[in-house]
Amino acid sequence: MDHLFTGTAFAPFVPYMYLAGGLGVLIFCGNWLVTGSIQIARHFKISTLVVGLTVVAYVTSAPEMFICIGAALDNAHDIALGNVIGSNIANIGCILAIVVLISPIPIRNRAIGFDFTVMFFVTCLLLLFGFNGTIGTIEGICLVAILITYTAWSVIKSRRCSSSKDIEAPTIKPAIALLMILAAVIGMYFSSGWFVHGAREIALQWGVSERVIAVSIVAVGTSAPELISSLIAAFRKEADLSIGNIIGSNFFNIAGVLGVTTIVKPLTVNNHPMFVSDMLWLFGISIVLLLTMIPLSKGKINRWEGGILLLIFSAYMFILYR
Repeated sequence: MDHLFTGTAFAPFVPYMYLAGGLGVLIFCGNWLVTGSIQIARHFKISTLVVGLTVVAYVTSAPEMFICIGAALDNAHDIALGNVIGSNIANIGCILAIVVLISPIPIRNRAIGFDFTVMFFVTCLLLLFGFNGTIGTIEGICLVAILITYTAWSVIKSRRCSSSKDIEAPTIKPAIALLMILAAVIGMYFSSGWFVHGAREIALQWGVSERVIAVSIVAVGTSAPELISSLIAAFRKEADLSIGNIIGSNFFNIAGVLGVTTIVKPLTVNNHPMFVSDMLWLFGISIVLLLTMIPLSKGKINRWEGGILLLIFSAYMFILYR
């Protein structure tokens, strides 16, 4: 597409066309992934909380997966790493905050505390692994091993504790659901490449670093599937699915997305001080999320707490672009 507009008045807008086109297809495919994956989960009789923490969370993080792998192969390491950290901050401070402002989320399941602990643990591992300037293959294998162990444990525990009446009946045949997932994955593979290309070109036009674009525009854009699925869950009064999606997505972004990406190609931390700064913001907003969920069995994330999360995210964005 670039060569068609080279030297024309439209040339400055081409990166935005790539960014918008890639994001649009990512959102569309993300919806297909959510629908197909929920149907598959129902066929296997997995509880709503586990569906949110694993199936929905993982598939809505597929855009981050494709973008990170594409960026790593293109040696855009700042986009790959910044996308994950920025997406995790955006999931809590923007996506969850918007959902809560529209519809407060009750916390009914004490088990969410363990899932938060696992998410926080892999966040600590990310800081530890990246502190020496490189996140390599061994670290990636470690993260993926944690992902597999946690997922298996969650599914097994859910099937043991849930009865068939707790699980909503599927409305789509398994074969059709699998085809939806396959089509969505293929669409995301191509659209993620457009998205990365557009983001890099915009960074050059604006005179800002790839890291700033990655932790802001790219991060918020790739979190759109989480916003859509969490809003739908909130409107359907599926609180476990909504909060589980956010915590599960943050866990998968690190253990799954970065884990697989660094196995494919190790990532270099080009700006160590900025990496540490972004991680401190992530730790801070994660702790605030925990405080809003207390008590973990009869708590409720209220609108004013969602407002605080959004203010923290807004402050982070302001500091990025000042």
